[in-house]
Amino acid sequence: MPGLALITGASSGIGAAFAKQLAARGYNLVLVARCLDRLEALAKDLEWQHDVRVETLAADLTTAEGLAAVERRIYAAGDLEIFVNNAGFGVLGKFFESDIEPQEQMHRLHIMATLRLTHAALEGMVERDRGGVILVSSVAGYMAAPGSAGYCATKSWTNTFAESVWMELSSIGSAVTVQALCPGYTYTEFHDRLAFDRRRIPKLLWLDADFVVAESLKGFDRGRLFVIPSWRYKLIVLLSKLLPAPVLRAFATRQRKFIGRD
Repeated sequence: MPGLALITGASSGIGAAFAKQLAARGYNLVLVARCLDRLEALAKDLEWQHDVRVETLAADLTTAEGLAAVERRIYAAGDLEIFVNNAGFGVLGKFFESDIEPQEQMHRLHIMATLRLTHAALEGMVERDRGGVILVSSVAGYMAAPGSAGYCATKSWTNTFAESVWMELSSIGSAVTVQALCPGYTYTEFHDRLAFDRRRIPKLLWLDADFVVAESLKGFDRGRLFVIPSWRYKLIVLLSKLLPAPVLRAFATRQRKFIGRD
């Protein structure tokens, strides 16, 4: 029988899609986000539709208090089987021109919160020898891009962190798994908060959050380390590894100017 799944950034977008699909699988849930009203509305719907228990926890993971509260909840869970680390946001603009506070908050959320919450989740999972962690990263973690220096850097860290922990678990024969989910442009509120005009990106590159999550869970069932939804983004990542670095840098710079994000 499914146990408990804890999801950060669960009030909308990819996080809410994880909540819906995991509830449909029979998981009881702990939903974490800053907006309690939206969490409670989602929790009510999921409990009614899927006959599962859904707990809500309002927390800002960029703060010490919020992070500590979620850590305590994870340590208290004796049946945590899936931890989905989805909370995140982006900061656009040249790094040297941007305010440092949003940059620092993004690094605290993408790196320190990921580090501490994953550590808390894995402690019990490894002891029970079951469960797994899904870290929502991005194809941006495979490449550098002007105008998104901090975001690309934090997602690159996430990918390397996930791979390293996955290797550690594999080396001891653990049944616990780690996944780095690396979607591209996805229809969520992420870009709305950035006031980003979606029309600047071809429609064929936009993904649906439900599709992204379905691909993630399919990969999770198979123990896959990296999940890149859509063959288009798999191709982009492959090219980023094969093309010479100067070519990639020149392309990224021109592309950023073209879509108006610099």
